[in-house]
Amino acid sequence: MLRTRLATTADAQRLLEIYAPYVLDTSITFEYEVPTVSEFENRIATTLKDYPYIVAETEEGTVVGYAYAHRMRERKAYDWTVEESIYVDQKARGLGAGKKLYAALEKELARQNVVNLAVCVTEKNQNSIEFHEHLGYEQTGRFIDFGYKFGEWYDVVWLQKRLGDPEHPGAFIPYSKLPENYIQEAM
Repeated sequence: MLRTRLATTADAQRLLEIYAPYVLDTSITFEYEVPTVSEFENRIATTLKDYPYIVAETEEGTVVGYAYAHRMRERKAYDWTVEESIYVDQKARGLGAGKKLYAALEKELARQNVVNLAVCVTEKNQNSIEFHEHLGYEQTGRFIDFGYKFGEWYDVVWLQKRLGDPEHPGAFIPYSKLPENYIQEAM
């Protein structure tokens, strides 16, 4: 059984262990170099000011994946729209961590009055596209030859999911300003 909890900067080393193969061996992320532990600690701390950053771990406490949200764009009108990212340890695929992470992430984003969820996926990553579509995301756009890595151009596909009511959006609440803390959930 897996449980989810809020990430802390102490998770940075383990999250980098999960992330590094995606950077070094795939076009799933367009990052070229693996960040340092210090950089990753800063990313976690910075994200948690405004958005949730969640890890999935086994009963023994081994982190097997993580997901987070970040601001889509800087303009005020984008307050109700986030971009999400998710990474699961390649050795832990099939445990359901991805679904559990997104369920927990969406629950927290709903508390912040987020209305729209967006993900950007390289077109060749059909597993991710199908995973997101299974969770209710719809393809809404494609950019041609948008990212360049490993000597090759990649198209990117944008998928979107509606989380809240666009007719009556509540005021966006930064994550650090929510009235209660995230509660670990066994899932």
